[in-house]
Amino acid sequence: MVSDFELEEMRDMKDADGLIKALDANEDKKIREKAAYILGDIRSEQAVEPLIGLLRDDYWPIRKAAVLSLGNIRDQKAVEPLIRMLNDSHWNIRETAALALGAIGDKRAVKPIIAALKDGCLNVRCEVVDALGNLKDKEAVEPLADILRENDYIIRACTVTSLGKIGDNSAVKSLVNSLKDENYLVRVNAVNALDMIGDTSALPYLKQALENSNGESLGFESALKKVINSIKNR
Repeated sequence: MVSDFELEEMRDMKDADGLIKALDANEDKKIREKAAYILGDIRSEQAVEPLIGLLRDDYWPIRKAAVLSLGNIRDQKAVEPLIRMLNDSHWNIRETAALALGAIGDKRAVKPIIAALKDGCLNVRCEVVDALGNLKDKEAVEPLADILRENDYIIRACTVTSLGKIGDNSAVKSLVNSLKDENYLVRVNAVNALDMIGDTSALPYLKQALENSNGESLGFESALKKVINSIKNR
């Protein structure tokens, strides 16, 4: 049996062969889980296939470790297996699969991740929203804009940031509407998202938001002034 100390030695030596052997089903669950994480930490390309094999493991922490490490390694061979993990029975796995797919950045993941916006778990949906921002595909703009009508301010705040990351001008209308959101974080994130897009058509709305604030929120007003100048000077 492999010890925790031996795993750390393998990490230091970047001993991918030894770590892959430690994934064996006869090893202790925690050892297998840690070995999977370390393989991602050292970004071992030869570990991709063994890690994909772990995605069927009965012990969900091992599946999570494999998913996260595949995202760290960023080999496109993992994209289709990771897409399937968006339907895993455990929310932690679905959340991590979205994170991993966003990190890999393969456009094959766009439609499946958009479909995952309907996940019943808020944690998963927030990670899905973030992944769509990282994928930067304008196909996600409309589905993300729909989320801005939801009641939960956390997912609205995540969504405006992702719309900014995508950088498509078609998001400007939704983002300027979010300048009037009841939640401070959503409003500030919307300002910064408009800065990322840099469309001058947003300037009148940013100026109006500054006038309407009228000293109500110094942080919001400071963000508005900074972004107005930023867009003007491009």
